[in-house]
Amino acid sequence: MCKAHDATFELTDAILLTRKAYCLADLSISPVFRRKWSSIYEALQDTRPQRQKLMRLYIEQIPTHGRIVLAGDHTVWVRPNAYTLCDRTMEHYCTTMPANKPIAPGEGYSTIAWIPEESGSWAMPLRHERITGWESPISKAVWQLKQVCKYLPTRPISLWDSEYGCAPFILKTADIEADKLMRLRSNLCLWGSPPPYSGRGRPRIHGNKFKLNDPETWIEPGQTLEENDFKLGLIRIRVWHDLHLKSAAKHPISLLLVERLNQDGSTRISKPLWLAWVGQQMPCLDEIWRLYLRRFAVDALSPKKSGSLITTSTRLRRQINQTKAA
Repeated sequence: MCKAHDATFELTDAILLTRKAYCLADLSISPVFRRKWSSIYEALQDTRPQRQKLMRLYIEQIPTHGRIVLAGDHTVWVRPNAYTLCDRTMEHYCTTMPANKPIAPGEGYSTIAWIPEESGSWAMPLRHERITGWESPISKAVWQLKQVCKYLPTRPISLWDSEYGCAPFILKTADIEADKLMRLRSNLCLWGSPPPYSGRGRPRIHGNKFKLNDPETWIEPGQTLEENDFKLGLIRIRVWHDLHLKSAAKHPISLLLVERLNQDGSTRISKPLWLAWVGQQMPCLDEIWRLYLRRFAVDALSPKKSGSLITTSTRLRRQINQTKAA
């Protein structure tokens, strides 16, 4: 980082605590911004954080015992009225207006965070960068995951939303030393292992179809587990092994179905959760579905949960000072 260290962090706190800021002047009158309004422009102009150096500093603080859990996310900042904004992209977002298209010009950001706690909303962002117009969320996430895993002491478990539960992401991350647990869309079609070679023609690449939204195509699960959860009630977890996506036949998937049940054993109306495990030895069933719930801690990086962000800002200030002193 260059100049205006304190002004930059006070500006960050002002952004997090100001609900509606229409211009920089609104941020300058925030109680946490204790400098003159011109310091805002100085902070934006002079501050250039060394992202690679900060990431390595954060990784050095990660405990070596236990598995390291990472979470990736793609967030959107819709900017329909910012006509002069450089490199605006078309972003998909959840609209609250009926009959409106969920697409608008804006900015996309890709984040990879370390999730240290089994429960809670604390997350440490290791990489948080803009997705430019010549990149895609998948290509950006692959590059970030490769950068992070390069300096990790052990093989991590990475958690991903359904946007990344596809063949391109599996193919592009195949050479990265990281296990992946991804949510899948319920309309996907997977394929089983091919039958033994009959001796005639080209060997088959795919087996039978496994449509997630068609139970008639399901085969017998490899393992089934039912347990009572303190918050969610009765849970049933089923797992199928040796499945794959059509464009990634050489990368086997362990498919998991997590359902909430009524007390009589019938399935609830709530939508089931489909998960895909790609990597080495999969954790046991009673652990892996709870492991995916830790991915939602990355949502604590949104402005709606400013408490976690303020904590992040304070820790960043200390660590940058340590880096400068070193």
